[in-house]
Amino acid sequence: MKLRTKAAIAASLTMTTCVTTSMAASPAAHALACPPVFGHGGYPSGPNPWDRDQVRQPNNVRALNDQKAWGADGVEGDVQLTRQGTKAVMWHNTTTNGLTGTRKNITALWWTAGSDNLRDRRIARGPYQGEQVYTLRQWLDHVRSRGLIALLEVKPEARAVLSDPAYATAAWKEISDPIRERQAAQRILVYSQDSWIQAELGRRHPGLLKGAEARWTDGVGWEEPPPAWSGNASRWQEVLNQAPKSVMTNYPKEYRAWLTGKCG
Repeated sequence: MKLRTKAAIAASLTMTTCVTTSMAASPAAHALACPPVFGHGGYPSGPNPWDRDQVRQPNNVRALNDQKAWGADGVEGDVQLTRQGTKAVMWHNTTTNGLTGTRKNITALWWTAGSDNLRDRRIARGPYQGEQVYTLRQWLDHVRSRGLIALLEVKPEARAVLSDPAYATAAWKEISDPIRERQAAQRILVYSQDSWIQAELGRRHPGLLKGAEARWTDGVGWEEPPPAWSGNASRWQEVLNQAPKSVMTNYPKEYRAWLTGKCG
């Protein structure tokens, strides 16, 4: 047997130490899994936010395309119902504020009937000016085409018609049928900030409730013009340290870049 030189032994020990150190450090470097990111369109805080809202919510095709380009894995959309629950549509605001035409409540308008119907209106300001209002079915189909997860918030304004015996059956079909028709082919999550609607969603779609998904991660309230993303950094880190299932942010592009090197 050949005797190993002191130099060879030293080199071997150095290599072993480096490998061992690398193996020990690697898990620590990526101890956190990178959470899926849900994009959310910012809405101003403070008094009279509707006067400053630039209609950034991803309820239309161009906004969905932007969210995908910014690195979002999923998007939150806002579900409203038109008059008597006849059509489930994607719109954030209680009224048509931000759309062309006379301002009216969404729940007071027909989808296609009348000269002031909702289908023929267009977004009047902000980055998606000229875009239309989409139906729930249209929105879900485009979300699927972009490979995104759909997160539906059923807005509290829908409660009046969803709980009205005269319209409830048809109104719930407008929300539930598009979901059931597509849930085998795409991931869909649902929730509401209205406790009664939330309970009904749990009963009608028990496997689709948002639960701990899409945890809110931003620490800075949205304003117009948008605040710098960097004000969120400490809150982003705090939430990331808690290993969330997924997060929701008004800054999906910046959040994606910020995650680099922080998780694996």
